[in-house]
Amino acid sequence: MESFDSICSRGSIDVRITKRTNIAVRLMLYCASQPGRRVTKSEIAEQCNISENHLAHVINALGQMGYLDTQRGRSGGLALARSAGDVSLGDIFRSLESGVPLTECFSCKAASCDAVPSCRLRMALANAERAFYETLDDVPLSELLHNGGGLMAQLTEGACPP
Repeated sequence: MESFDSICSRGSIDVRITKRTNIAVRLMLYCASQPGRRVTKSEIAEQCNISENHLAHVINALGQMGYLDTQRGRSGGLALARSAGDVSLGDIFRSLESGVPLTECFSCKAASCDAVPSCRLRMALANAERAFYETLDDVPLSELLHNGGGLMAQLTEGACPP
């Protein structure tokens, strides 16, 4: 696999994800780095520099989707509902981003562009989106933690990745 530095040397990386997905991945990584214990929303907010309000919405969504086991009360908190090896980035991204069409013409609602029925750009973008998700499907959370890049050490020291 090509290194990130090698990719960046060719220019900037301009793929964008929603803030919600960014928070979800950071939250899931933090929980994965704390096996055997529940973490609190305030702990994650502080360690990952995330607004508790934004975090609450993401926690709720991930809990409803079955990615997080949430427990209220004195001994409550959050933990992964499945092992980090059983959750891929593709799972998370698809669950949170699938409702956001890549372009207007991907929406199931009527598009304002008259070229939609014969547009080749639409097909090229659909193929790129499929390849994007297929690539992320091959990356389990556990691989991100144990890839030798020091992320696990950073997370266990209480610092969440940016």
